[in-house]
Amino acid sequence: MEVIIIEDEDYNVKLLQGRLLQLRPDWTISHTFDSVKSTVNYFKENAQPDLIFMDIQLADGISFSIFDQVEITCPIIFTTAFDEYAIQAFKVMSIDYLLKPLKDSELEQAIQKFESITKPKNLQKDGVYKELLDVIRNGEKKYRTRFLIQGHSSYTKLTVDEIAYFYSENKITFAVTFAQKEHIVNFSLEQLEEELSKDNFFRLNRKYIANIQAIQSFEDFFGGKLIVHLTVPMKEQITVSRLKNSAFKEWMGK
Repeated sequence: MEVIIIEDEDYNVKLLQGRLLQLRPDWTISHTFDSVKSTVNYFKENAQPDLIFMDIQLADGISFSIFDQVEITCPIIFTTAFDEYAIQAFKVMSIDYLLKPLKDSELEQAIQKFESITKPKNLQKDGVYKELLDVIRNGEKKYRTRFLIQGHSSYTKLTVDEIAYFYSENKITFAVTFAQKEHIVNFSLEQLEEELSKDNFFRLNRKYIANIQAIQSFEDFFGGKLIVHLTVPMKEQITVSRLKNSAFKEWMGK
């Protein structure tokens, strides 16, 4: 695993290097850069690494100017003392935005997010192909019953019955269990719609898919919409559109 650090303060470079080598001793930090110019020059002549840790304020300017001069196609974890650039960061290849001083727990979580996005793909694709073959052989649709969840150094099984709802944020899909634990799953909500049982899961809106066992109640809202209340705490109010109103009520009444 090749990692590049872009940071203009030598102390922060050494601190991040030490933490990364403690958390992931098999990773290689191949280069460090302290300026926009040196970073651009490198990427004009060299291949992309697996992951970049990038500060925002560099020796000669804001790191976002790098993206105006070269194409960065690998994931980026931003590490910065400034919180006002978060929205701009997620418009590029960012998968996380960590504020200094870095906390080991947040750094580990960001690394796990990166690993969940990149590593399990082949394993999960193999599972999809196997299920597809089963459908062809048996002549019937088989829905997904579990997911493979990656931890620090091992994998665990998460069954769909444990999942209260899925949600998407910054192009990353999370599964939230009835026990209120979050896990990253390497599927889009569109893929999950196809792979989950229609009897048990419903696409509430563009951001959420819910398990029927997690639906506590729902009520009418203005414009023909519905407000849905789940049995687990939510970060925001969930609504079902007017166009999905009838389909949702029919699904709930099956």
